[in-house]
Amino acid sequence: MQASKFSVLHRSSQIAKLAAETFDLAIIGGGITGAGIALDATARGLKVCLIEKNDFASGTSNKSTKLIHGGLRYLKNFEISLVRESGSERAIVHNLAPHLVTPQKMLLPLIEGGTYGKLMTALGLKVYDFLADVKGDDRRKMLDKAETLHKEPLLDKQTVIGGGLYAEYRTDDARLTIEILKKATTLGATIINYCEMTSFNYDSQSKIESLNSKDLNSESIFTIKAKNYVSATGPWVDQVLKKDNSTNKKRLHLTKGVHLVFAFEKLPVKQSIYFDVPDGRMVFAIPRGRVTYVGTTDTDYYGNLDRVVTTKADAKYLLSAVNNMFKTVNLTIDDIESNWAGLRPLIHEDNKSASELSRKDEIFVSDSGLISMAGGKLTGYRKMAYRALDAVLKTYNTEEDKFRFENSTTETMALVNPSLTSNDEVEDYQKYIEKQLSGLGITDIYHSWYLCSFYGKQANIIIEKSKRFNSDSGLENLIRAELWYSVHFEMVNSINDFFIRRTGRLYFDIESIKQYKTIIIKDISEYLNWDTNRINKEEEKLNLALKDATTYYDTDFNKKSNIF
Repeated sequence: MQASKFSVLHRSSQIAKLAAETFDLAIIGGGITGAGIALDATARGLKVCLIEKNDFASGTSNKSTKLIHGGLRYLKNFEISLVRESGSERAIVHNLAPHLVTPQKMLLPLIEGGTYGKLMTALGLKVYDFLADVKGDDRRKMLDKAETLHKEPLLDKQTVIGGGLYAEYRTDDARLTIEILKKATTLGATIINYCEMTSFNYDSQSKIESLNSKDLNSESIFTIKAKNYVSATGPWVDQVLKKDNSTNKKRLHLTKGVHLVFAFEKLPVKQSIYFDVPDGRMVFAIPRGRVTYVGTTDTDYYGNLDRVVTTKADAKYLLSAVNNMFKTVNLTIDDIESNWAGLRPLIHEDNKSASELSRKDEIFVSDSGLISMAGGKLTGYRKMAYRALDAVLKTYNTEEDKFRFENSTTETMALVNPSLTSNDEVEDYQKYIEKQLSGLGITDIYHSWYLCSFYGKQANIIIEKSKRFNSDSGLENLIRAELWYSVHFEMVNSINDFFIRRTGRLYFDIESIKQYKTIIIKDISEYLNWDTNRINKEEEKLNLALKDATTYYDTDFNKKSNIF
């Protein structure tokens, strides 16, 4: 089977295309925002390219709570429009990829002396359902004490007085980003990672006429020319604006969010839970496969953008929150299997704390013509793309051009082909995978859930490929097939791309990295013709990523140290 256009094996031809052609739109940044803009613009008929200086989804778009959620907590700040938009969008995105965006009931326990009482919770959830246009069985349900403890026996019987059950959707943020980028590529977009925008070039009217880009694999520099330029660089928006010498008065306010991962046996919650902590914040505890993860924090951040780590204070905060809510677990820092820390690129507002800042997105248009998208959240990626494209279309002089590109089709466009179209189809397909894996000697149902939720029906290709490897271990054959697929169809360019962004193993199955890294390094070095020097560098970056996922530092890093 030949590699797709979205493969590192086609890198040289893609770079040649970037350097030779003129695009309608050049996008800087390959996170969820840039991906959404690329898909929408390409689907409308625009000629689009996108470059990302690291791997796709390597910043904020791999460090969220991994929920496509309606934003219940935004009601507290009366962000009504944000709750309404988030609620409608999560249902749409679920329909686009039901294997990847799955319904998840969330329990909000009510505690004696807690922040929220029964009446306010019932009212808040009812308003939430109304704003988010929640239908049928997904509508909120108030529970008494017995019902709440039945849903989650781990809660403290002495302090629980009831609960509220409402609907959310779980996803994998990096996988969602990758699938959107793959879809954009099939529609004609030219997309490449490890390609850094270094500077802009201007015409006589001080408008951007091209940008200079560096291929970080070959160190070669080339120029990309387009009619419009969008910066969707998340926490790096201010840095790109600085390169453009922009006088924009708005700036980002970066906050850090941390999540901790525990073996399910250490934190065996039956039910996803959203609970309040003594300082008034809210924290999630979410079971996922073999683990339960907990988050998030919300603290101001002034450190290194390319290496965001979890500190001892971050870990202590979340451990305290969990142990306070679940009195019998007694978790310590030694019980944490893994962690991730990421940044929220919020719009700065004077005299507002991190938790008070709005999560809404905003567009800055510089005098040079650079369109910058800042703020926003994972759930709103499609609407952010709409707004970015509105700004792009304002630059077109004729109504004919504006009309030609104004209609978006992303609301109904399946992200993965062949597609799964309902929860029932997803459930049936997972059972099908389970039978296929059983025939290969793999009986743990975790692997059928994992393949289905990450790849949908693309898992067929991986399972068939695994039969061509000759290890005695079915699991080793499977992960080798997964790597082969990621190289040929998902633009994996490094070991960390595979273990972190494509498979999520660094966070949710960290032991598998230690078990299979030797054979994975051997295979990928053969696929990509790495020499000894490149292999050594890749191993160093993987070891640093493993260290950061299992270490709790005294403070954040301020010196640049790129793990990508």
